[in-house]
Amino acid sequence: MTTAFYTHPDCKLHEMGAWHPESPQRLQAIEDQLISSRIAQWLDYRQAPDIDEAALVTAIGRVHSPEAIELVRTNSLALADSGELHYPLDADTFLNKHSWQAALQAVSTAIAATDAVIDGELENAFCSIRPPGHHATHAAPMGFCMFNNVAIAARHALEVRGLERVAIVDFDVHHGNGTEQAFLQEPRVLMVSFFQHPFYPFSGTEDAPANIVNVPVPAYSGGDVVRQLVIEKWLPALHAHRPQMIFISAGFDAHREDEMGQMSLVEADYAWITQQIMQVADQYAEGRVVSCLEGGYHLSALGRSVVAHLKVLAALD
Repeated sequence: MTTAFYTHPDCKLHEMGAWHPESPQRLQAIEDQLISSRIAQWLDYRQAPDIDEAALVTAIGRVHSPEAIELVRTNSLALADSGELHYPLDADTFLNKHSWQAALQAVSTAIAATDAVIDGELENAFCSIRPPGHHATHAAPMGFCMFNNVAIAARHALEVRGLERVAIVDFDVHHGNGTEQAFLQEPRVLMVSFFQHPFYPFSGTEDAPANIVNVPVPAYSGGDVVRQLVIEKWLPALHAHRPQMIFISAGFDAHREDEMGQMSLVEADYAWITQQIMQVADQYAEGRVVSCLEGGYHLSALGRSVVAHLKVLAALD
């Protein structure tokens, strides 16, 4: 089994202030933990190719409006001339002069991983990228997110690479409202998720079509609750859908050490969830999985959780 670890230095250039939890240090913490855990040698380290801005704007436009794209581009690039450090998109989402480049690189990385997996170069891949994506809606960035990396990659798999069915698994502590919006009327895409409720962005509890399986859980829920819902809710839906590829919005902020949320998962829970996803992928999708980083803000817990996730992807356990 070949598992790639994709990242790019441009993703560390986007920053929203020294106080902000969605920081470049998140990617460094992951890389440090990969080295200390001694699994780095078993991974295929890759960078996405050089950015083709026009092609990426086309890809992003399959999910986001021209106005949303231009909002990020214009205001990020303007900061290089204005001398200002940041431009606010909402109360907790900011641009700096490198944010456009970083956001393009995050999308490019997710697409490159998707292509490599579909082409059979890799069995699966993890994309250590930022800014994250699953809150970004058609019309606007929000919730630390610029463009919806996973949704764009899934659209690429369908519209460009010709797959007929894909699934998106989201285990971030927050509901992936942008991803849900992108695929509400798209039966080729199954989205399954759990998330703390009530909690930001205060969505995901409304009636949804059969291809959207949201499972809100109360604060302080632990691995026992999550494992049961995966067995009872996620797995029947995934088996019924028979996805040809699985994308993961891999948020690790449901960890018990992460103060961003109030859930109580540990590394073993993330490993178990990944095992269930891999079994479905092996059965229907030739093992094809692309996982993209979303949340996770306690640096040590984030690094350890990504290692647990990667060990399963790479069959190292």
